[in-house]
Amino acid sequence: MLQQRTLKSLTRAVGVGMHSGQRVELTLRPAQPDTGIVFRRVDLPQPVDIPMVASSVSDTRMATTVANGGAKVATVEHLMSACAGLGIDNLYVDITAEEVPILDGSAASFVFLLQSAGIVFQNAPRRFIQVTKPVEVREGSGASERWARLEPFHGYRLSFEIDFDHPAVDATGQQVAFDMSVNSYSRDIARARTFGFTKDVEMMRVNGLGLGGGLDNAIVMDDYKILNAGGLRYDDEFVKHKILDAMGDLYMLGKPLLASFSAFRSGHALNNKLVRELLSQTEAWKIVSFEDEQQAPKGFAQLARAW
Repeated sequence: MLQQRTLKSLTRAVGVGMHSGQRVELTLRPAQPDTGIVFRRVDLPQPVDIPMVASSVSDTRMATTVANGGAKVATVEHLMSACAGLGIDNLYVDITAEEVPILDGSAASFVFLLQSAGIVFQNAPRRFIQVTKPVEVREGSGASERWARLEPFHGYRLSFEIDFDHPAVDATGQQVAFDMSVNSYSRDIARARTFGFTKDVEMMRVNGLGLGGGLDNAIVMDDYKILNAGGLRYDDEFVKHKILDAMGDLYMLGKPLLASFSAFRSGHALNNKLVRELLSQTEAWKIVSFEDEQQAPKGFAQLARAW
């Protein structure tokens, strides 16, 4: 049986929120089978649980924000991406503020935390959402067109293309494909950092965003070049970060996907629109599990490789 997974022990991190600039403490704890991934605002007078499902997404401006009543948690996508990449099904995330710490701007620190705590199998079948017919969402037209699509595939594959009119981005690879059965999430995707432009900083801060951002947790560019002294971690780091984000946003389905995802200029809003569109088309997906691990897509039965 292909089994569900959780952590062996708890692990903690402290950092600041990318947009809020607030100090925040994060504790990742094991959870029972079929719990899913649940964020818990432990700083409130009465702790509030927020399950990581599509209906919890309340805002997609610059990040993915989830909410339950008046309690919210912003910028969940990098941690959710790490959980998707390592195959974590059940997890409690205790958090002391309304935004996940940005740490180094990628998912690498979360991968390290999860692997350091240890990943263990649970005595329950791992349930997947298997896409059975294509589902697509589109916005805009011409130069402003963007789209995202899910198609049937025995495994989990993502391809993404970006289109930024900026010399530093144009000089890098702008299209990339990642296959969970072949590639290593930790090695090939997790280290890709979020990025931004100095010309947008003032606008963001007027709107209360980007207050915790800087060269230590993002790729920052002026009108011509990358300002980070160390340059890029990957030749195609920009588009790889878009795949990283998409993996986190798609994991808001509440279960791992068996599908081929492709996108052009998509972002958090369109990714979430695709998730909701898929769920609304009940004939386009089904829940599957694998009693025989040999029937599962290649590589899905093993724990994710380290770096």
